[in-house]
Amino acid sequence: MTELHLWLRHEARTTERRTPIVPDDARRLVGHGVELTVEESPQRVFPIEEYEAAGCRVAPAGSWATAPRDAVVLGLKELPGEPAGLTHRHVFFGHAYKGQPGAAELLGRFAAGGGALFDLEYLVDDTGRRLAAFGFWAGYLGAALAVLRHRGRLRAPLTPTTKEDLDATLQPAADDAEFTGLVIGALGRSGRGARAAFATAGVDPTCWDLAETRDLDRRALLRHDVMVNAVLATTPVPPFLREQDLDTPDRRLRTLCDVTCDVGSPLNVLPVYDETTDWDEPVRRLRDEPPLDLVAIDNLPSLLPLESSADFSAALLPHLLDFGVSGAWGRCLDRFRDASRALGLDKGEPHDH
Repeated sequence: MTELHLWLRHEARTTERRTPIVPDDARRLVGHGVELTVEESPQRVFPIEEYEAAGCRVAPAGSWATAPRDAVVLGLKELPGEPAGLTHRHVFFGHAYKGQPGAAELLGRFAAGGGALFDLEYLVDDTGRRLAAFGFWAGYLGAALAVLRHRGRLRAPLTPTTKEDLDATLQPAADDAEFTGLVIGALGRSGRGARAAFATAGVDPTCWDLAETRDLDRRALLRHDVMVNAVLATTPVPPFLREQDLDTPDRRLRTLCDVTCDVGSPLNVLPVYDETTDWDEPVRRLRDEPPLDLVAIDNLPSLLPLESSADFSAALLPHLLDFGVSGAWGRCLDRFRDASRALGLDKGEPHDH
């Protein structure tokens, strides 16, 4: 293969502390002949000096827009609004293939510049299983925040922490009332994380997955005190909760955490809210009487940036060493082309790099 030039960008979102490549794995990439440029970032959990020590080049934050044309720009969350045309190959979570707000605009920017999106959500093996994901930590944080809210111990604004410190806050106190928990999507990565957090909190949750959601018992759902949704829907399914369900007189449900955060998408299984929450205001009250609180933060793993980055980077590393247009990366490119074509944006192959 031709020499790969990866450009690790600074994240525009101020609450994003994670990185897809940690310094130890950056050193491994450089050792395999990959040219790795890392942008300075005041918020990334790892200081730039650790990347320099690993043999990476350093560039100013946001300079990816003028990077060499053959560089592959690597990030996690959304791009800033400029430039209007995206000329590079980008690797990040684009959230642009399920009709989400802003999806057409993002894909239009790639069409305008001739670049391409390799969406990390669609980096999958030949059975459709994702090869690198933050799911476990998203589920862990989602359940943890839900438990803390239900017990009256969630403090805002949220700040990044460590698993050791988070687990200390999850330990049940002598005066904590018992409650029932429910994890939907319990067998997936996020579901396993949610179950682990509930266990740390001393709660044995009800676990539902495909078998239970095919013929959903909403009355049974509403009889739980705390619910965590960890389902990543790929095809439309009947919603798990509807507006009328929230007004059911005997609803016990008091705390709801939506780990998936597919708000605005036709695949959203919780169409009872229209805007995510954030670190400053992590909770939104959906009903006053009886109360129902929502936690719906779309970058939960950034609250445990060291642990989540290390896991993700270890999973992504071998695939970056094999970056190209075949195999898993080829499937990513096919999804991008299909989505662009569906919007009438496909103008043929992305520019040669």
